[in-house]
Amino acid sequence: MVTLSGRTAVVTGASSGIGAVVAEALAGAGARVGLVARRKDRLERVLARCREHSPDSAMWVADLADLDGVAGLAADVERAFGAVDVLVNNAGMPKRRRVQDLAPAEAEDVMRLNYLSPVRLTLALLPGMLARGHGHLVAVGSVAARLGPPHEAAYAASKAALTAFWESMAVDLDGTGVEVHVVQPALIAGTELFTLPGNEKPLSDVAEGLPPQEVAAAVLEVLGEGRFEQYVPGWFHEMASGKAADVDAFVAGVKEWTREQLES
Repeated sequence: MVTLSGRTAVVTGASSGIGAVVAEALAGAGARVGLVARRKDRLERVLARCREHSPDSAMWVADLADLDGVAGLAADVERAFGAVDVLVNNAGMPKRRRVQDLAPAEAEDVMRLNYLSPVRLTLALLPGMLARGHGHLVAVGSVAARLGPPHEAAYAASKAALTAFWESMAVDLDGTGVEVHVVQPALIAGTELFTLPGNEKPLSDVAEGLPPQEVAAAVLEVLGEGRFEQYVPGWFHEMASGKAADVDAFVAGVKEWTREQLES
């Protein structure tokens, strides 16, 4: 089991779903946790649960889509905690819509929160990690980053951009003591990604989703083992490898599956 005693972790999008469960898991592993999200009331409830394990945990109410406020948030966290050892970039938004129904502003909103915001927060906290010679930068991505699901162009593109940035960053930071990880969940139950207004009904059966605790376990696993990428569930690695081997066949298969779902 991973022990994070004496370490400080920051989790974004921590008021519900995956973020809340990851924050509680990190607190349970001994970390002092900083929670970041927009909804104060929900954040307070998660903080109370984290403090049962880690009394010095704290919270910051912030809208991470406001890119101009990200640097100030990072500075506030470092002033309060002194150091950040683990950053889990989890905050994100869905946008299930066919590209022919997608407005440019909607695509930009998704990219701002899902990609630009975590990049800014990471770059703001990275100098401190480099100065100390250790740290972990975690991105909660999506299997959509590798598999391009139907009606998910804006969301998939944002997660693909995040994954690509993380891959290059992993190489750039080699030898610095700062480790880079990305967790790629598939369908996860108990999140708001499938119920938020302004999105089409999911084509997949959300009832088959895994509990968010599986994602929390994957975050702890990559922290403990130093692995770069972890799928949840793990067998999606085989699907991504199969796509890479024959992209045309994969796209043809997804087209056929989509037609079947829409006709059913």
